[in-house]
Amino acid sequence: MELLIMAYALKTSCARNIIGVIPYFPYSKQSKMRKRGSIVCKLLASMLAKAGLTHIITMDLHQKEIQGFFSFPVDNLRASPFLLQYIQEEIPDYRNAVIVAKSPDAAKRAQSYAERLRLGLAVIHGEAQCTEQDMDDGRHSPPMVKNATVHPGLELPLMMAKEKPPITVVGDVGGRIAIIVDDIIDDVESFVAAAEILKERGAYKIFVMATHGLLSADAPRLIEESSIDEVVVTNTVPHEVQKLQCPKIKTVDISLILSEAIRRIHNGESMAYLFRNITVDD
Repeated sequence: MELLIMAYALKTSCARNIIGVIPYFPYSKQSKMRKRGSIVCKLLASMLAKAGLTHIITMDLHQKEIQGFFSFPVDNLRASPFLLQYIQEEIPDYRNAVIVAKSPDAAKRAQSYAERLRLGLAVIHGEAQCTEQDMDDGRHSPPMVKNATVHPGLELPLMMAKEKPPITVVGDVGGRIAIIVDDIIDDVESFVAAAEILKERGAYKIFVMATHGLLSADAPRLIEESSIDEVVVTNTVPHEVQKLQCPKIKTVDISLILSEAIRRIHNGESMAYLFRNITVDD
Protein backbone atom coordinates (compact mmCIF):
# COMPACT_ATOMS: atom_id res chain seq x y z
CA MET A 1 0.00 0.00 0.00
CA GLU A 2 2.86 2.41 0.77
CA LEU A 3 4.30 1.80 -2.71
CA LEU A 4 0.91 2.40 -4.35
CA ILE A 5 0.35 5.59 -2.35
CA MET A 6 3.81 6.96 -3.21
CA ALA A 7 3.40 6.08 -6.89
CA TYR A 8 0.00 7.78 -7.02
CA ALA A 9 1.43 10.86 -5.30
CA LEU A 10 4.15 11.06 -7.97
CA LYS A 11 1.57 10.54 -10.73
CA THR A 12 -0.59 13.40 -9.47
CA SER A 13 2.57 15.54 -9.27
CA CYS A 14 3.07 15.03 -13.04
CA ALA A 15 6.18 12.82 -12.83
CA ARG A 16 7.26 11.75 -16.32
CA ASN A 17 8.41 8.24 -15.32
CA ILE A 18 7.74 6.29 -12.14
CA ILE A 19 10.02 3.27 -11.80
CA GLY A 20 9.48 0.77 -8.99
CA VAL A 21 12.44 -1.28 -7.74
CA ILE A 22 10.89 -4.40 -6.18
CA PRO A 23 13.66 -7.02 -5.66
CA TYR A 24 11.18 -9.58 -4.32
CA PHE A 25 7.83 -9.32 -6.08
CA PRO A 26 5.18 -10.37 -3.54
CA TYR A 27 2.49 -12.95 -4.29
CA SER A 28 4.53 -14.19 -7.25
CA LYS A 29 3.60 -17.80 -6.45
CA GLN A 30 -0.07 -16.97 -6.90
CA SER A 31 0.19 -16.57 -10.67
CA LYS A 32 -2.17 -19.41 -11.61
CA MET A 33 -5.82 -20.07 -10.92
CA ARG A 34 -6.30 -22.97 -8.53
CA LYS A 35 -9.86 -24.22 -8.59
CA ARG A 36 -11.92 -21.02 -8.30
CA GLY A 37 -9.29 -18.92 -6.54
CA SER A 38 -8.01 -15.55 -7.65
CA ILE A 39 -4.84 -14.79 -9.60
CA VAL A 40 -3.40 -12.36 -7.06
CA CYS A 41 -0.36 -11.57 -9.21
CA LYS A 42 -2.57 -10.22 -11.98
CA LEU A 43 -4.48 -8.09 -9.47
CA LEU A 44 -1.24 -6.64 -8.09
CA ALA A 45 0.01 -5.83 -11.60
CA SER A 46 -3.23 -3.98 -12.37
CA MET A 47 -3.02 -2.03 -9.10
CA LEU A 48 0.57 -0.96 -9.80
CA ALA A 49 -0.36 0.20 -13.31
CA LYS A 50 -3.40 2.07 -12.02
CA ALA A 51 -1.29 3.80 -9.35
CA GLY A 52 0.95 5.21 -12.08
CA LEU A 53 4.05 3.03 -12.31
CA THR A 54 5.66 3.01 -15.76
CA HIS A 55 8.48 0.51 -15.22
CA ILE A 56 9.45 -2.18 -12.71
CA ILE A 57 12.83 -3.67 -11.83
CA THR A 58 12.53 -6.99 -10.03
CA MET A 59 14.54 -10.19 -9.60
CA ASP A 60 13.84 -13.86 -10.26
CA LEU A 61 10.08 -13.92 -10.67
CA HIS A 62 8.63 -17.27 -9.66
CA GLN A 63 7.27 -17.63 -13.21
CA LYS A 64 8.70 -15.56 -16.05
CA GLU A 65 5.23 -15.43 -17.61
CA ILE A 66 4.20 -13.01 -14.85
CA GLN A 67 5.73 -10.23 -16.97
CA GLY A 68 2.76 -10.64 -19.31
CA PHE A 69 0.41 -9.41 -16.59
CA PHE A 70 1.87 -5.92 -16.83
CA SER A 71 1.00 -3.23 -19.36
CA PHE A 72 4.44 -1.59 -18.95
CA PRO A 73 8.06 -2.86 -19.16
CA VAL A 74 9.35 -5.26 -16.50
CA ASP A 75 13.06 -6.02 -16.10
CA ASN A 76 13.34 -9.44 -14.47
CA LEU A 77 16.98 -9.55 -13.35
CA ARG A 78 18.73 -12.80 -12.37
CA ALA A 79 20.66 -13.64 -9.21
CA SER A 80 22.18 -16.84 -10.59
CA PRO A 81 25.56 -15.26 -11.59
CA PHE A 82 26.09 -14.21 -7.96
CA LEU A 83 25.11 -17.61 -6.59
CA LEU A 84 27.30 -19.39 -9.14
CA GLN A 85 30.21 -17.18 -8.12
CA TYR A 86 29.58 -18.06 -4.47
CA ILE A 87 29.66 -21.79 -5.29
CA GLN A 88 32.95 -21.45 -7.17
CA GLU A 89 34.65 -19.28 -4.54
CA GLU A 90 33.25 -20.47 -1.21
CA ILE A 91 32.82 -24.23 -1.74
CA PRO A 92 36.39 -25.56 -2.05
CA ASP A 93 35.53 -28.98 -3.51
CA TYR A 94 32.60 -27.86 -5.67
CA ARG A 95 33.84 -30.01 -8.58
CA ASN A 96 32.67 -32.99 -6.53
CA ALA A 97 29.18 -31.52 -6.17
CA VAL A 98 25.87 -32.37 -7.79
CA ILE A 99 23.04 -29.89 -8.36
CA VAL A 100 19.75 -31.13 -6.88
CA ALA A 101 16.16 -30.16 -7.70
CA LYS A 102 13.96 -30.88 -4.69
CA SER A 103 10.99 -31.47 -7.00
CA PRO A 104 10.46 -32.02 -10.73
CA ASP A 105 9.11 -28.45 -10.98
CA ALA A 106 12.56 -27.09 -10.10
CA ALA A 107 14.40 -29.34 -12.56
CA LYS A 108 14.85 -26.68 -15.26
CA ARG A 109 16.47 -24.22 -12.87
CA ALA A 110 18.74 -26.95 -11.49
CA GLN A 111 19.69 -28.01 -15.03
CA SER A 112 20.66 -24.42 -15.84
CA TYR A 113 23.01 -24.32 -12.83
CA ALA A 114 24.44 -27.76 -13.58
CA GLU A 115 25.24 -26.90 -17.21
CA ARG A 116 27.05 -23.67 -16.35
CA LEU A 117 29.07 -25.32 -13.57
CA ARG A 118 29.69 -28.49 -15.63
CA LEU A 119 28.26 -30.62 -12.82
CA GLY A 120 25.87 -33.54 -12.54
CA LEU A 121 22.13 -33.25 -11.90
CA ALA A 122 19.81 -35.08 -9.50
CA VAL A 123 16.05 -34.74 -9.00
CA ILE A 124 14.02 -35.75 -5.95
CA HIS A 125 10.74 -37.25 -7.08
CA GLY A 126 7.76 -38.05 -4.91
CA GLU A 127 8.49 -35.55 -2.17
CA ALA A 128 5.63 -35.25 0.31
CA GLN A 129 3.98 -31.89 -0.27
CA CYS A 130 0.75 -30.30 0.90
CA THR A 131 -1.59 -30.67 -2.02
CA GLU A 132 -4.86 -28.87 -2.58
CA GLN A 133 -6.74 -31.91 -1.28
CA ASP A 134 -4.86 -31.61 2.03
CA MET A 135 -5.59 -27.91 2.54
CA ASP A 136 -8.42 -27.19 4.96
CA ASP A 137 -8.95 -23.56 4.04
CA GLY A 138 -12.63 -23.41 3.21
CA ARG A 139 -12.29 -24.16 -0.50
CA HIS A 140 -14.78 -27.01 -0.16
CA SER A 141 -17.42 -24.92 1.63
CA PRO A 142 -20.34 -25.12 1.99
CA PRO A 143 -20.05 -28.60 3.56
CA MET A 144 -21.55 -31.59 1.83
CA VAL A 145 -25.23 -32.06 2.59
CA LYS A 146 -26.39 -35.59 3.28
CA ASN A 147 -29.00 -37.03 0.96
CA ALA A 148 -28.55 -34.12 -1.43
CA THR A 149 -30.51 -34.52 -4.64
CA VAL A 150 -28.60 -34.13 -7.88
CA HIS A 151 -30.26 -33.55 -11.21
CA PRO A 152 -29.85 -36.66 -13.42
CA GLY A 153 -28.49 -34.60 -16.28
CA LEU A 154 -25.70 -33.12 -14.12
CA GLU A 155 -23.89 -36.30 -13.19
CA LEU A 156 -20.15 -35.66 -13.47
CA PRO A 157 -17.48 -38.34 -13.80
CA LEU A 158 -15.56 -39.10 -10.63
CA MET A 159 -12.06 -37.66 -10.46
CA MET A 160 -9.39 -40.09 -9.32
CA ALA A 161 -7.45 -38.77 -6.33
CA LYS A 162 -3.74 -38.22 -6.81
CA GLU A 163 -1.44 -40.73 -5.13
CA LYS A 164 2.04 -39.58 -4.24
CA PRO A 165 4.70 -41.98 -5.51
CA PRO A 166 7.38 -43.24 -3.12
CA ILE A 167 10.26 -40.85 -2.62
CA THR A 168 13.13 -41.52 -4.99
CA VAL A 169 16.29 -39.67 -5.98
CA VAL A 170 16.97 -39.72 -9.70
CA GLY A 171 20.74 -39.35 -9.97
CA ASP A 172 23.82 -40.35 -7.97
CA VAL A 173 24.59 -38.29 -4.85
CA GLY A 174 26.67 -40.86 -2.95
CA GLY A 175 29.93 -39.35 -1.67
CA ARG A 176 29.12 -36.00 -3.26
CA ILE A 177 28.28 -32.46 -2.16
CA ALA A 178 24.55 -31.82 -2.77
CA ILE A 179 23.54 -28.28 -3.75
CA ILE A 180 19.76 -27.76 -3.72
CA VAL A 181 18.71 -24.75 -5.83
CA ASP A 182 15.38 -22.93 -5.86
CA ASP A 183 14.04 -19.39 -6.23
CA ILE A 184 12.21 -18.95 -2.90
CA ILE A 185 12.85 -20.49 0.51
CA ASP A 186 10.02 -19.72 2.91
CA ASP A 187 8.68 -22.75 4.76
CA VAL A 188 11.77 -24.90 5.04
CA GLU A 189 10.09 -28.24 5.80
CA SER A 190 10.46 -29.44 2.20
CA PHE A 191 14.14 -28.45 2.13
CA VAL A 192 14.79 -30.20 5.46
CA ALA A 193 13.05 -33.35 4.20
CA ALA A 194 15.09 -33.22 0.98
CA ALA A 195 18.30 -32.88 3.01
CA GLU A 196 17.41 -35.97 5.07
CA ILE A 197 16.80 -37.98 1.90
CA LEU A 198 20.11 -36.86 0.40
CA LYS A 199 21.95 -37.78 3.62
CA GLU A 200 20.42 -41.26 3.46
CA ARG A 201 21.58 -41.57 -0.16
CA GLY A 202 25.20 -40.78 0.83
CA ALA A 203 25.66 -37.02 0.32
CA TYR A 204 28.25 -35.82 2.85
CA LYS A 205 27.55 -32.08 2.64
CA ILE A 206 24.33 -30.26 1.76
CA PHE A 207 23.92 -26.65 0.63
CA VAL A 208 20.69 -24.81 -0.17
CA MET A 209 20.80 -21.92 -2.68
CA ALA A 210 17.86 -19.58 -3.20
CA THR A 211 17.32 -16.05 -4.42
CA HIS A 212 14.64 -14.93 -1.97
CA GLY A 213 15.16 -15.94 1.65
CA LEU A 214 11.83 -15.24 3.36
CA LEU A 215 12.61 -17.74 6.13
CA SER A 216 9.34 -17.20 7.97
CA ALA A 217 8.07 -18.69 11.24
CA ASP A 218 10.44 -21.31 12.74
CA ALA A 219 12.66 -21.58 9.67
CA PRO A 220 15.94 -20.59 11.45
CA ARG A 221 15.41 -23.18 14.19
CA LEU A 222 14.48 -25.92 11.71
CA ILE A 223 17.56 -25.17 9.60
CA GLU A 224 19.82 -25.21 12.66
CA GLU A 225 18.49 -28.62 13.74
CA SER A 226 18.54 -30.13 10.23
CA SER A 227 21.17 -31.90 8.13
CA ILE A 228 21.65 -28.77 6.00
CA ASP A 229 25.18 -27.40 6.31
CA GLU A 230 24.56 -23.98 4.81
CA VAL A 231 21.68 -21.91 3.40
CA VAL A 232 22.78 -19.23 0.92
CA VAL A 233 20.30 -16.51 -0.02
CA THR A 234 20.54 -13.04 -1.50
CA ASN A 235 19.57 -9.80 0.22
CA THR A 236 16.41 -9.19 -1.84
CA VAL A 237 14.56 -9.68 1.47
CA PRO A 238 15.99 -8.47 4.82
CA HIS A 239 16.81 -11.42 7.10
CA GLU A 240 19.25 -10.05 9.69
CA VAL A 241 17.15 -11.39 12.58
CA GLN A 242 17.11 -14.89 11.08
CA LYS A 243 20.90 -14.81 10.66
CA LEU A 244 21.30 -14.05 14.36
CA GLN A 245 19.14 -17.07 15.17
CA CYS A 246 20.92 -19.43 12.77
CA PRO A 247 24.61 -19.08 11.81
CA LYS A 248 24.09 -21.49 8.88
CA ILE A 249 22.36 -18.71 6.88
CA LYS A 250 24.72 -16.82 4.56
CA THR A 251 23.97 -13.76 2.42
CA VAL A 252 25.08 -12.87 -1.11
CA ASP A 253 24.87 -9.17 -1.99
CA ILE A 254 23.06 -8.40 -5.26
CA SER A 255 22.83 -4.61 -4.84
CA LEU A 256 25.42 -4.16 -7.61
CA ILE A 257 23.14 -5.39 -10.40
CA LEU A 258 20.15 -3.41 -9.09
CA SER A 259 22.16 -0.19 -8.94
CA GLU A 260 23.53 -0.80 -12.44
CA ALA A 261 19.98 -1.36 -13.73
CA ILE A 262 18.86 1.93 -12.16
CA ARG A 263 21.83 3.76 -13.67
CA ARG A 264 21.23 2.35 -17.15
CA ILE A 265 17.53 3.20 -17.12
CA HIS A 266 18.25 6.70 -15.86
CA ASN A 267 20.82 7.31 -18.61
CA GLY A 268 18.73 5.65 -21.33
CA GLU A 269 21.29 2.87 -21.92
CA SER A 270 20.61 -0.68 -23.07
CA MET A 271 19.72 -3.29 -20.43
CA ALA A 272 20.93 -6.19 -22.59
CA TYR A 273 24.34 -6.25 -20.87
CA LEU A 274 22.70 -7.32 -17.60
CA PHE A 275 21.18 -10.39 -19.29
CA ARG A 276 24.32 -11.72 -20.96
CA ASN A 277 24.98 -15.45 -20.53
CA ILE A 278 21.48 -15.91 -19.10
CA THR A 279 19.86 -19.13 -20.27
CA VAL A 280 16.19 -19.55 -21.18
CA ASP A 281 15.51 -21.84 -18.20
CA ASP A 282 17.18 -19.55 -15.66
